[in-house]
Amino acid sequence: MRNMTLYVHLENGSPVHRMDPLTKMFYVFTSVVISYMLPTHLLVSIVLAVSILMLIIGKVFRSILPIIGVSFVLLASILVVQGFFHPDRATVLWDIGPFTLYKEGFSIAFLILLRVLNMVCAFGVLILTTKPDELVEALVQKGLSHRFGYVLLSVLQIIPQMMALTGKIMDAQRARGLEMEGSLWVRVKSFIPLLGPVVLRSLAETRERSIALEVRGFNSTGKRTRLHELPQYPYGTVAKTLLTSLLLFVIVWRIWL
Repeated sequence: MRNMTLYVHLENGSPVHRMDPLTKMFYVFTSVVISYMLPTHLLVSIVLAVSILMLIIGKVFRSILPIIGVSFVLLASILVVQGFFHPDRATVLWDIGPFTLYKEGFSIAFLILLRVLNMVCAFGVLILTTKPDELVEALVQKGLSHRFGYVLLSVLQIIPQMMALTGKIMDAQRARGLEMEGSLWVRVKSFIPLLGPVVLRSLAETRERSIALEVRGFNSTGKRTRLHELPQYPYGTVAKTLLTSLLLFVIVWRIWL
């Protein structure tokens, strides 16, 4: 049986993993906003370098590479549209057969590319180093409704849960002799026997979860206690203060620029 996990995060015990979820959320917000406010490639590259450094410190940089690879499909389309067809094109950068790549469009496309990469890396810092339940618990402790917290946690876990469920059903079908490897037609035929059990089991698990929540008093209006207290991150206040100061500095600088 394959080893499946309900979490996307990778537990490595790094300094980034030990940061509290709210500090990492605030970093994502600050990093993305600043990258879209800064006007030059160099400054945005510095913000991107910080996000990449946090991924390296968290030992999850390799895990973000497939996501970056998928993002390059979008980034390539932006480069083509901006580089070849930007309305302010004037300076020829490169002739490619009947097409001409212009410096102005390429510069804008490259800036967008840096910003998107920073967004992917910043969110990777949060997602790959934070357990979803700890993130939601931190938000609930700060005043988020426990009902909305449950919905958010369900959304964060739906893909890992479906992957785990699909993996179990695939192993069970293989044990029964179902051929699942080979040509495209073989794979298409094996998809039908998988679809039914996945859908039915997902519905059954949803019903079981709702019953479990009712038994545990999910809708109770009384005072709630917590089974697990999240550890306090000693440098959270300092980190948030520095991020807030940096964000305010960039806002003021852009206003007066």
